Amino acid sequence: MFSPHGPTLRELAVQALSSVEHGYDLLAPKFDDTPFRTPRSILDATAEALGARGPFGAGLDVCCGTGAGLGVLRAVCAGRVAGADFSAGMLSRARAGHPGADLVRTDVRELGFDREFDLAVTFGALGHFLPSERPAVFAGVHRALRPGGLFAFPVPAPAPPTSPAHWAALGFDVAMRVRNALWHPPFVMYYRTTPFSALRADLVAAGFRVEVAGLPSLGLTRDGSPRCGLVMAFTAAATS
Repeated sequence: MFSPHGPTLRELAVQALSSVEHGYDLLAPKFDDTPFRTPRSILDATAEALGARGPFGAGLDVCCGTGAGLGVLRAVCAGRVAGADFSAGMLSRARAGHPGADLVRTDVRELGFDREFDLAVTFGALGHFLPSERPAVFAGVHRALRPGGLFAFPVPAPAPPTSPAHWAALGFDVAMRVRNALWHPPFVMYYRTTPFSALRADLVAAGFRVEVAGLPSLGLTRDGSPRCGLVMAFTAAATS
């Protein structure tokens, strides 16, 4: 799962027993050499789908980490490219890889932007928020977007109960809940708390209009539907 340059088992154990923020500070130097980084195939498929709707003006990567999503924004945005994250270590790596980006250290549950962006994206971060925290995140993203703005992120199709992926995700979530019950501070990362139905309900409650576009380049399920879709949440257009 890890390249020779990735973290050791001991380093992963220390990270897993830390808070989310400190854990990512520790992991940041080797994060891009782990399977936790969003795969290039997903980034490329997202950029292709957004490119068909662009170009956009200013773009924001929510929970930007080391900056994988900033590359997507650079491909589809003609203006300012920004990223927000609360890990100083991850932002340091993002600055090294994307020197022209406007990077802000902040808790994305309290985003301070106000109608500054035309496009917002996020990759692999929503599992770091409890369901009760998502409304604040989505409300902040909605506030950060201009009228007619778009918030987009990929969501995989749910794995069938007969698949190894289903049981792996279930096992991980159970282990994480046990860890958080026995050890503090908590490390929030759950795979099964972000079903599309719940995400859609929270987005609509935040004021978005929601659509989903398939990303067929990432493969199809047995019934012929895409293995991954791009959630596209739109703010209301400006009225004349």
